[in-house]
Amino acid sequence: MKQIQIFKTDNPRLFLFYPIFFLLFCALIAGLAWRQIIQKESFESQEVLQSMRRILNPGTRGNIYDRNGKLLVGNRPVFSAVAYLGALKDDLRKEYYTCVKLAKQKHSKIDFNAVRKEARLNVLQRHLDTINSIIGRNEKIKLKDLERHFSQRLLLPFPLIQDLSPEEYARLTEQIPVDAPIQLFTDSARYYPYGPAAAHVLGYVGTTLNIPEDGVPGKELTTFSLRGKVGKAGMEAFFDEKLQGTSGGDVWKVDPVGYQFQHVAHKAASQGAPIITSIDIDLQLTAEKALGDHTGAVVVLDVNTGEVLTMVSHPTYDLNELTPFIPQATYEAINDKGAWLNRATQGLYPPGSPFKLITTIAGMKANLIDEHTITDCKGKHYVGNRAFHCDRRSGHGLLNVEESIAKSCNILFYQTSLDIGNMALAEQAREFGLGEPTGIEIPFESSHTLVPDSDWKQNKQLGKWMPGDTTNMSIGQGYLLSTPLQMACFMASLARGETRTYPTLIHAPENHTQSSRQKSSPIGLSQEQYQMLLNGMEKATLEGTARRATLSNVRIASKTGTSQAWYQGKRRNIAWHAGFAPADNPTIAIVVMVEETEDDNNYGGGRTTSPIAKKVLRKALLSKTSS
Repeated sequence: MKQIQIFKTDNPRLFLFYPIFFLLFCALIAGLAWRQIIQKESFESQEVLQSMRRILNPGTRGNIYDRNGKLLVGNRPVFSAVAYLGALKDDLRKEYYTCVKLAKQKHSKIDFNAVRKEARLNVLQRHLDTINSIIGRNEKIKLKDLERHFSQRLLLPFPLIQDLSPEEYARLTEQIPVDAPIQLFTDSARYYPYGPAAAHVLGYVGTTLNIPEDGVPGKELTTFSLRGKVGKAGMEAFFDEKLQGTSGGDVWKVDPVGYQFQHVAHKAASQGAPIITSIDIDLQLTAEKALGDHTGAVVVLDVNTGEVLTMVSHPTYDLNELTPFIPQATYEAINDKGAWLNRATQGLYPPGSPFKLITTIAGMKANLIDEHTITDCKGKHYVGNRAFHCDRRSGHGLLNVEESIAKSCNILFYQTSLDIGNMALAEQAREFGLGEPTGIEIPFESSHTLVPDSDWKQNKQLGKWMPGDTTNMSIGQGYLLSTPLQMACFMASLARGETRTYPTLIHAPENHTQSSRQKSSPIGLSQEQYQMLLNGMEKATLEGTARRATLSNVRIASKTGTSQAWYQGKRRNIAWHAGFAPADNPTIAIVVMVEETEDDNNYGGGRTTSPIAKKVLRKALLSKTSS
């Protein structure tokens, strides 16, 4: 008998799986909707981050000019031969396979990472050899530099030869095809037309990868930066933000390996703002030549505005030797001769006899000095049992105040300082701004200048303030420390009959006076007292210690000095000339300082610095007349 099996399609046990399948299907739809709709923006953002890169390009730095519009700092083109790695990816892949085959023939076990490095080096060196044959060089690629570039700067051109000469650049331009993976890349480097002139004022730059974004699109993208410049010293550093310019950049799509293949966006870079300095480069060159091989400084200020017309510090260095980078040998040579120090703003020296003018002012204000004051100089003055000598050991005899200033006799100032006391003398010096930075627009101005008093000495645990400390201070010696710039500011203030001069390196014709920028109080002398001080300074130029600075038909107020300082265990003279001109209507204030560096120098203020001051003043007053 034949059996017939009957299958029913409506098996009730299957109904149990329907809701399960339905729930799973709903979960699938919901998951797809979540991924496709809710997380769409997140995935698109991740895709952008993975497939796009940004390259920042720094702007060209702004130019720096002197007060008459002459270029002090500009930019010159720097040509390099570079390789665009994205254009070499096919060559790199083929070379890699070739190197793998060769490695298999030699070794049973292959270090694929080493093979990859070898392939990269082979390809790039072949292209470099082509360049070498054109320009006659024998350059080699360093594997370390190449691997660092592949890992950190893949989208940027790899430099094969940097800073090509104009002749090399011309040859390569003629012989390298336009569509070759090796191209010529143009960058800029700082250019200083006057070489070492005003080196410490202008400063120099270094390279940096930390350049501002300045609105270049793609802030969230992985970013590569071409090397920019950053100010390291002088005005280049102080005004770095202004000089930087605005960065530009490009956004690229990249393949899975990281090579760019599609340009997405571009923003052009722009040059930084120019700076008009207060420097008169012709006067600067005159002062540089006048100072010559001496170690020292020259500062010339416009009396009425505080503008720095000249700031010289020797020894110096050629700024063009520091760009586009500083060779180690150059750095060491500058360091060995002590040329990094800006002696005008960082050098700390006892101010010597020019400080006697402050002692005189303090004595006049205390009514201890007037037109009837007569000093009998016998060559020394006793403070207790200790003798303090005058520069002329035989003595000057009877001198009035003007003659004491002109001949730089110490005795009047010894006596005056002991009568008014250390605190009054220190207070008068501080009124003129000594003991604190001037605020000049270059970095690293010394903050260690010093106007000492009894409180300072006690805090330093140097013992009790003694009368001998006061007498030393009265002639600009002892613990006193100042910079040539501070003393130049004092001279400019004295020329105006005021207490403060705020120096500036920016030429701003709209600021006609010091009082338009900062408050400066009158010195506090009567017209008769001020004239007595001025007469003494004029006599110093005509017949006294500063007579080597005399110019015909120009009245010059001067004060010279020779202080002493200890350097490497040896006592050295510091020669000073400080003054202003014309004495009857001052426009120029000047300070010249020269350090004694050898045992047989025998430097002195009048014989060493006054001739330098004369050359600078002649040029400065001629420039003022012609302008």
